[in-house]
Amino acid sequence: MELIKLYPECKDNIWGGTKLKEKYGKATDKDIVAESWELSYHKDGPTKTADGKTLQEVLSAEELGENCKGFPFFPMLVKLIDAKQDLSVQVHPSDEYALKNENSFGKTEMWYIVEADEGAGIYLGFKKNVTQEEYEKAIENHTLTELLNFFEVKAGECYFIPSGTIHAIAKGCLICEIQQNSNLTYRVYDYGRKDKNGNERELHVEKALKVTNLHKYEYTPMDIKTEQGALLGCSRYFTTTLVDVAGEKTLLKDKGSFKCVTCVNGAGTINGEKLSLGDSYLITAGEGEILLKGDMRLIMAEVRKYYVGIDLGGTFIKGGIVDDLGNIVCSDKVPTESDKGADKVAENIATLAQKLMGVLGLKKDDVEGLGM
Repeated sequence: MELIKLYPECKDNIWGGTKLKEKYGKATDKDIVAESWELSYHKDGPTKTADGKTLQEVLSAEELGENCKGFPFFPMLVKLIDAKQDLSVQVHPSDEYALKNENSFGKTEMWYIVEADEGAGIYLGFKKNVTQEEYEKAIENHTLTELLNFFEVKAGECYFIPSGTIHAIAKGCLICEIQQNSNLTYRVYDYGRKDKNGNERELHVEKALKVTNLHKYEYTPMDIKTEQGALLGCSRYFTTTLVDVAGEKTLLKDKGSFKCVTCVNGAGTINGEKLSLGDSYLITAGEGEILLKGDMRLIMAEVRKYYVGIDLGGTFIKGGIVDDLGNIVCSDKVPTESDKGADKVAENIATLAQKLMGVLGLKKDDVEGLGM
């Protein structure tokens, strides 16, 4: 088995719309489809196969790949999200906090904007550094959104949201979300909205206050091309690539990771199987090629490992981020400055490593190691 069509779990959150059902082919009896969980091992909405089995029931560890074996949980979750109304202002905790207090992963995530109405956007992080007191006061006074960045968005843009970053998807956005395998959300502000039973939806302010990053958020779009396509986002839990197909394109399988592909524009075939707008397939880890045909745009998610490589020269220290397939993802250099002593050289190595990780948005825990 090397190719599995995925049948997602559909969620009817009150803020959702009908595009996923009417345009993106989600077969469900729900009137509203706010989210479709395209690739999910999560108990709150496991993805099914054509015969109704879960992925846990049909996939072996080898078919998921070597890079998945070190995780206590399946590492990622892929969704399509249709926001007809504003989502709550919310935050997700870090792994450290979540594993200690919730027996769950935290959640780092990224958003690829599939569609956006004119003027639609997202709230993402604080405009400036804020104090805990300012944060609490804004929550109490229902003025929290005044402290947040609002980015108008358009189709094709991508945003990376580290755990601890306060955020919200505003109405008019259709998004492909790749995230850690977690359903842990701390709602901070929900516009006084009521659920189906007429009760205001639960907030989690006390927990949110403990995990929110209060520093100014700065957005830096990634601009890195690989053989597969444009790199959109990286973490130890997921690597996301934009794959454009115009005619034919070949994807190479590898033993390190499965690949999940979701069609967000156009249509075509994958190894001869029909691939329509909104469809997702899982490609198992292993050897071989996958042939894509058509005129379409795919979001591809996989699990890669990253290493920092350093070459210490007399004039320059050269470095790069290398993935587990041996690809140099990015590179740079800094002066060695050996005349200023060993401590200065070590400082420059650390500076270069941090700079390289910053290009990909990687944290220390996302990198397997440093090699000289």
